[in-house]
Amino acid sequence: MRIATWNVNSIKQRTDNLAAWLAERAPDIVCLQETKCIDEAFPREAIETLGYNVAVHGQKAFNGVAILSKLPFDEVTARLPGDDDDEQARFLEAQVSTARGAIRVASIYLPNGNPPNTDKYDYKLRWMDRLLAYTRERLALEEPLILAGDYNVIPAAADVHNPELWVGDALFLPQTRAKFRAAINLGLTDAVRASSDAAGLYTFWDYQAGAWQKNNGIRIDHLLLSPQAADLLVGVGIDKHVRSWNKPSDHVPVWADFASDTP
Repeated sequence: MRIATWNVNSIKQRTDNLAAWLAERAPDIVCLQETKCIDEAFPREAIETLGYNVAVHGQKAFNGVAILSKLPFDEVTARLPGDDDDEQARFLEAQVSTARGAIRVASIYLPNGNPPNTDKYDYKLRWMDRLLAYTRERLALEEPLILAGDYNVIPAAADVHNPELWVGDALFLPQTRAKFRAAINLGLTDAVRASSDAAGLYTFWDYQAGAWQKNNGIRIDHLLLSPQAADLLVGVGIDKHVRSWNKPSDHVPVWADFASDTP
């Protein structure tokens, strides 16, 4: 089973790119972020035609998450628990059944948090605390769990081309990285780092200042795995070449293969 994550940065603008990538990579489940449209405007039919079930949780012009699955959804839950007043569409969870049992997947679009020393960064930290609480509860189920998405967190200096450029940025502040490590310390596995310690594994290149041409990238899109999911991990990839396509997102897909037989 192949499970992927991709911040598409507007699904309406990237539908053709998404369709091309789905045909090329053939993932079983895809978590999308920053779809930037209400549920009714999501190009559901174009994706269902490719053989995917579609679950969406969107809002107009901002944020938005979705999950595409070749398997039927057993359960779909929108919104991260912990704040009933939070209206931002940043979290969607789904459960599917395989021959090996249930697999739970969440599509996560963690707040950016910039600029620091503002309410935006406070919101980011509160959101990360809520994610930690959710993760503790889900890990207690002792089932394969994949938390996939754009975390807006650069975990370490090895995950950024030029660390000096990011000092003081909300994505790289010590407090941000500490909360990400707290999630890992709950027992989660960073799929990419489980497969490689290499530098230069990036998932995002800004549109500005020739970042793509200079390979001035960062790794902020992550697949975090419960122990039960990590035990099934057999391969990981970052589809860097997608960034060179016409009208690309500034993010690229990250995927992982798991030893999980479908029905």
